[in-house]
Amino acid sequence: MGRIPEETVTEVLAATDIVDLIGSYFPLKRSGSGFKCNCPFHNEKTPSFNISPVYQNYKCFGCGESGNAIGFLMNHENLPFIDAVKKLAQRANIQIIEDAYDPESDKRRRKISRLKEINNFSARYFHKQLMESPDAQHARDYMRSRGFSKDTATKWLIGWAPKNSREFFHTLKSEGFNGREILNAGLGGLRDKDNPRSGLWSKWYDQLTFPIYNDVGDVVGFSARILREDDKRGKYINTSDTVLFNKSSLLFGLGKARKAMGKKKFALICEGQLDTIVMHEAGFENTVAGLGTAFTEQHARILKRYTDHVTICYDGDSAGRIAAGKAFDHLTANGLTIKLVDMPDGHDPDSYLQEFGTEKLQELIEQARDFFDVKLDQEIAHTNLNSASERAKLLQDLASSVAKMADPLLQDATIQIMATRLRLGADEFRQIVSNAKAVAEKQAFFENRRASAQEPVEAKTESTPIDSTIAYLCHLCLKSKVATESLCEQLESLYEPLQETAGGALLQLILARKPDTDSPAAVQAFLTTLPEADQLALSRTFTDAPTADPIKEVTESVTLLLATHFQKKEATIRAQLADPSLPSDQMFPLVEEIKQLQEFLKNLDSRFIR
Repeated sequence: MGRIPEETVTEVLAATDIVDLIGSYFPLKRSGSGFKCNCPFHNEKTPSFNISPVYQNYKCFGCGESGNAIGFLMNHENLPFIDAVKKLAQRANIQIIEDAYDPESDKRRRKISRLKEINNFSARYFHKQLMESPDAQHARDYMRSRGFSKDTATKWLIGWAPKNSREFFHTLKSEGFNGREILNAGLGGLRDKDNPRSGLWSKWYDQLTFPIYNDVGDVVGFSARILREDDKRGKYINTSDTVLFNKSSLLFGLGKARKAMGKKKFALICEGQLDTIVMHEAGFENTVAGLGTAFTEQHARILKRYTDHVTICYDGDSAGRIAAGKAFDHLTANGLTIKLVDMPDGHDPDSYLQEFGTEKLQELIEQARDFFDVKLDQEIAHTNLNSASERAKLLQDLASSVAKMADPLLQDATIQIMATRLRLGADEFRQIVSNAKAVAEKQAFFENRRASAQEPVEAKTESTPIDSTIAYLCHLCLKSKVATESLCEQLESLYEPLQETAGGALLQLILARKPDTDSPAAVQAFLTTLPEADQLALSRTFTDAPTADPIKEVTESVTLLLATHFQKKEATIRAQLADPSLPSDQMFPLVEEIKQLQEFLKNLDSRFIR
């Protein structure tokens, strides 16, 4: 298997500030000597994800996830170890040379790299077609009708997929890309799935193309919009799911919106790519959109990484209201506070901007109210409250959304307000909400059970069993050179306890390798060389407490380790002596051994104080 030398990993970690790295993804808050943010690996309202600039690691005290800069990238971007190291190395301008060639790892990396290359090349190709092809005049006219300039098209790398795909495929192949790579990138498909020689059909033709980027700026797929009213295809057509692309977990415009979300303290959500681009160009740079699909649970989790507040700015029609309700369900379940822009009927953000201008849209967004305030106004306007069936349906729809609210205090306050406006008793509406929640939980239970029956459960790595005293000694050795040297001097007397105590082998390995405790990068690099089970064992017992007196702490821990070990040994011998079938000639040596153990334990404190 190919590997990166530990010295190189140390160099990469030394050149990486984990605070800067994680801070480039999420807004951080100072907390004592470290920093905090909401955990990116589980849903939470109160930040429990701690980043230590001193030890260059992170730990979430909510879900238990922990690691260094490499581990963060591996978990957050689903990267293998070597790819995570290489990404950090590229960030720090460090050259990586692997010790050995690993064909399988190299094949996987090359495949992903080629997919990124073909997507990036295709984005430039489509953009050039839009800007230069005579056949794309109607596409340019459409862009102008929407108020898009050449600079806008260039900034967003908007393109046009030609009607005839042969030239596109010919260009790709002339650049060295083959048919399998075209298929794997989701740019086309086989005309006959059962016949690899049947030729390819293009995913897009005569459509505007919008590149979709990942967090680091690579094009991972496309969303394309039809140009003609008589085109019977869907309004937006996305890349099919690939190794790089999953529309349910990607947000259009996120890369350009992240910083603005942090500054403005909220995210603005629109329905489509064109609306998002128009909003950015008008100065609303905290805007994102789904990829022509319903807002998902994954989308909500992504936004939660950057902000706690969301304003929904969907189209002012019935479809927009329904879509806003579905988005609310996912957002509120993830603990976000949601406001809703009351977009006038028949308008979307783009058309409203064109008719009324930026200042009026700014006012509309500033006037956004609590989601349920606006929703209730909208629903009442379209509901006959004198009709028992329509009133019951309205109550059920509202109760289903309220039931999904993660904050119980906010939920109860909403119930009170809604009940007042609907002229209901609060307890009556609370019961309707309770019933809706029970139905939803029952449905979720059966869906989860069905999914569990269909999908194999991925086995989780169990951490190496480790005694708490051994774990603390391990951490002392990873923090203090003095502690390491002190323990090394006592290794001979510790040999038996380390052999018979859980985690002893791990402590011996640390003492043998002696990572440089003056360099957090060296310590973190050493940890990456350990099996995952050992890393988990250390991370779950890790403490950032300072080692004020390493010698004293080592002495006290060693004393406790020895005392525990020999007390257990004495108890074992006493159990043997209590056996009535024990031959008399074996009793005397055991009695003598107990006496020696008692004498040893009696003098233990004085013997091991240095």
